[in-house]
Amino acid sequence: MSHRESRPRPQRGARTWVSLLVAGAVAVAVSWFQGHPGTSDPQAGTTVSGSAAGVSTPARSDALPAFLPTEARQTLALIARGGPFPHPQDGGVFGNYEGRLPTQPRGWYHEYTVDTPGLAHRGARRIITGGNPPRAYWYTDDHYASFRPFQAPGP
Repeated sequence: MSHRESRPRPQRGARTWVSLLVAGAVAVAVSWFQGHPGTSDPQAGTTVSGSAAGVSTPARSDALPAFLPTEARQTLALIARGGPFPHPQDGGVFGNYEGRLPTQPRGWYHEYTVDTPGLAHRGARRIITGGNPPRAYWYTDDHYASFRPFQAPGP
């Protein structure tokens, strides 16, 4: 018996199973990257991640973009009223230390918590405003790793 004949042959079914697993993993990865906050959304304007280049501000609209969670409406209403805010940090100066938003003087940016249902702490979701009164808005759901600009509804 030759060496070739003594080795067991892999079954064709096992190869198919591995191929299906690899294809499934690729499909999940593609789906995740398409919906990840660091990607751009044509409806939302330009996503800012890593640098402030290419920031655009969409036209004002009464409709909020689909990427904002329902809880963002309450936060925006509180911002428009000037509070009171549920978290002591809300309304505080956002330093933009990573430089992911356009360069502005200290004090131009302010941060507000967007509550996450089921969490007993502030979570990672924030709205950042620019100007006083606010005239620019960004949303982050990954604790400042990326930002999506949007326009708040008119008064």
